[in-house]
Amino acid sequence: MTDSKEARPDAPGGPNQADLQALVDAVGALSTRDPQLAGQLARLFAAIATEAGRGPRLANALTKALREPASVGRESRPASPRSSNRRNAGPFDPFTVHAEGGEKLLREQLTSLSLEQLRDIVAEHGMDNDRLAMKWKDPQRVIDRIVERVNSRSEKGSAFRA
Repeated sequence: MTDSKEARPDAPGGPNQADLQALVDAVGALSTRDPQLAGQLARLFAAIATEAGRGPRLANALTKALREPASVGRESRPASPRSSNRRNAGPFDPFTVHAEGGEKLLREQLTSLSLEQLRDIVAEHGMDNDRLAMKWKDPQRVIDRIVERVNSRSEKGSAFRA
C-alpha cells in the first residue's frame, strides 16, 4: 500500500468512510465499558495499519487472510498414514459385561469372538501395555489377558468402597 492510497479513503480497495466510522464507534463504545482494552485495540489496529502501509509483504498477507473464509476449529490436515491403521472398535465393552454377569459371562462372550475381534477389544481398552498380546496367535491367551485386565481394573480402588 502506498501513501497515496492512505490519503484517499475512497480509493478502490481502500477503506471507505463508513468502515472507518464503524471502527471509531466500536472502539468508542468499548471505551465506556473497558477503557484499557479499547486503548489496546486502538494501538493494535494502528500498528497493523502502519506496518501494512510500509511494505507490500504484510499488506498482501493480510489481504489474503481476510479474503479466505474463516476456518472453524483446527485447520484440516490430510489424514496421517497412521489413522488408516487404526483398529475397529470392539464388538462390546468387556467391563460392562463383567459388571453385569461376572467373569464367567465375560469368558463365554469372548470365546465366541474371532482373534481379530479380541485384538480390537485389547486395542480399544489399552490392554497391551507390554505390546505382546497383539502378536499372540492363540485366542485363549488373548482372552486370558482381557479377563485379567478387566478383573484388575474392576477391583482397583475396592479398598475404598464400603
